[in-house]
Amino acid sequence: MDNQYNYYNPENSQHTYQNYGQHEYPGRDKKSKKKMPKAIAVIGLALLFGVVSSATFLTSNILGSKILGLDTSSSDKDEARQTTPVTSSLSKSTTAVTSDVSTIVENVMPSVVSITNLSVQQVQNFFGGVYQQEMQSAGTGIIISQTDEELLIVTNYHVIQGTENLTVTFSDETSVEANVKGSDPSHDVAVIAVPKNQVSADTMDHISVATLGDSTQLKVGEPAIAIGNALGYGQSVTTGVISAMGRDANPVDETTGQTIGSDVKMIQTDAAINEGNSGGALINANGEVIGINSSKLAGTKVEGIGYAIPISDVSDIIDRLMNQKTKYKVAEGHQGYIGIVGFDVASESAQRFHMPTGVYIEEVIEGGGADRAGITKGNIITAINGSGVNGMSALMKELTYYAVGEKVTLTIQIPENNGEYTEKEVEVTLGKQAE
Repeated sequence: MDNQYNYYNPENSQHTYQNYGQHEYPGRDKKSKKKMPKAIAVIGLALLFGVVSSATFLTSNILGSKILGLDTSSSDKDEARQTTPVTSSLSKSTTAVTSDVSTIVENVMPSVVSITNLSVQQVQNFFGGVYQQEMQSAGTGIIISQTDEELLIVTNYHVIQGTENLTVTFSDETSVEANVKGSDPSHDVAVIAVPKNQVSADTMDHISVATLGDSTQLKVGEPAIAIGNALGYGQSVTTGVISAMGRDANPVDETTGQTIGSDVKMIQTDAAINEGNSGGALINANGEVIGINSSKLAGTKVEGIGYAIPISDVSDIIDRLMNQKTKYKVAEGHQGYIGIVGFDVASESAQRFHMPTGVYIEEVIEGGGADRAGITKGNIITAINGSGVNGMSALMKELTYYAVGEKVTLTIQIPENNGEYTEKEVEVTLGKQAE
């Protein structure tokens, strides 16, 4: 944190030079008229001595003023008043910042929540077989808005990825279930919703909506405070500074250890960001959210390098996700299908082959929804109803929220002859799973 520097400005010593030695030369009361010429001579000598002495004194005064700097004229005093010592300038321009951030944290903490994600992951065993395993992971979220029916919470996509059940715990330790509103894997951002009718009146009085700041105005070296559910133990606080801006960093899924692609240039901070902090708030000295804590760089040669998504860079995406319809899982057997066979275009492959991240369509099932909509092999699906998809698992997860016969809008990238891709939105009516 910033330190308060107090600069001591010693007062300038003022020296007053006074001349003492007022001499009296008493005359002699002699009335002898005969000695009058001598008296006149004495007076003449005295006058001459006085003139010479005065001249000598004035000359020495001028020389002393010029050489020794003893001149105290009004013009020089004015110049001295206009010249500010360096220490005085630093003292006036330095903002007093205290290391106690308890008041800031106290105001922001009610807007930060803990998130528990119960998901099903595919795990490969020692013999190469694949099986599904239920896993629980911890993350953090920030209350950014509320409607008449819902509290809206922003977090990282990798915090809610593959979710089967989401639980939100508020700062008063009460917990409720949440549902996905929308997600954007390419920017590692998601919005989830909590029904307000499931939240007690006492909790509603206790929580607050976060104030979002302007991350474009950040300066390297200014204070940074991270709040999050570190290690799943509940909310905790770490402090540091903004270390750098515009860093390239790919978040890591804290459960699987896999790299998750992100198109955002990150904020780097030395405020500790540990497992469970993902999705939490990075705030400034004004208590404004300037970033979404995302990941850290780990290793034996690394210390104090954490990353956060600049809030201003994803504000438009967050608004779009907030306005989506809240998703509820459709019962198995009633879920709709697009009618394709595809494979992942992961971030590494996308960079290497200059392709969009998403699902590459390897085959279109004849008579299926994609076929009827005119989608062809080689197209890449990047979103469904505004929620981004970065692979087949994300696409299949999104489809669990839609029933057979529902219409969805797919965002697809169509390859051109020059190697570029053209984006297009296509409406698809979902069908049944192919037998």
